[in-house]
Amino acid sequence: MDPSCLQHRLTDSERRTFEETGILQIENALSPDHLAELTQTTDRLHAQESAAGRAKPDAAMFYPNFVPVSPLYTDLVDYDRILPKVWGILGWNIYLYHAHLIVTPPSGQERTDKTFGWHQDSGRVNFDMEETPRPRLSIKVAYFLSDTSEEGRGNFWVVPGSHRRDRIEVPDGKGQPEGAVPVLAKPGTAVFFDRRLWHAASPNWSDVTRKVLFYGYGYRWIRTKDDMTVNELWPSSDPIRRQLLGHALNANGHYSPTDEDAPLRGWLKEHSPQDVR
Repeated sequence: MDPSCLQHRLTDSERRTFEETGILQIENALSPDHLAELTQTTDRLHAQESAAGRAKPDAAMFYPNFVPVSPLYTDLVDYDRILPKVWGILGWNIYLYHAHLIVTPPSGQERTDKTFGWHQDSGRVNFDMEETPRPRLSIKVAYFLSDTSEEGRGNFWVVPGSHRRDRIEVPDGKGQPEGAVPVLAKPGTAVFFDRRLWHAASPNWSDVTRKVLFYGYGYRWIRTKDDMTVNELWPSSDPIRRQLLGHALNANGHYSPTDEDAPLRGWLKEHSPQDVR
């Protein structure tokens, strides 16, 4: 990893925003050329799945374990403009525990206030953990390939600041809770959000197909949420990327890591010791 990535470390202002609201947007995280390449790759994948009957023209395509599909997707795992902000929030003992992409074509439906269900991420974690507020544990980084800077384009909705609340009131179980806002993101924007942030998907009432790549980072002792096959990428990866793709010397290395288990710690000790705790 090139030390020049440190210019993209989490700033004090970004940290305050994330801690207070549970969400942070980084515009122009992807250059126009990078954005175009990722969009072409995603369009090809969607066309492939559509031809095979696994994606419908009027329904969202949820595609997990997409990281091994293309080197372009793999390279975002340790993307130098974003990874420093991830370790700035979670620390060095991290890996990619969850990843999926979503392509949401126009629904053809009439506009309503319907959403697809308000929730916090990670399922049973929110019932099994004995703590209030619930612990952060993980974050997601969403790369927006299409223009969702206007409401109605399949935006996901959030209640800023709700990551510190274990419950929210949803009118009739399907409406919008108090304080809910759509996430408006231009193409090339990276959106960070705390897994505890209450959020919901919404239908795409526009004529713009929504395309988003989601990378979930969590602590290395958390199990993967998807049936990942990223271990096939270990031989061609450098040590830090191998860590982020789930490598460890043995099972205990996920709980009591050595520098060989978590080489990101050693790299930070040398290049950014203030980020080691």
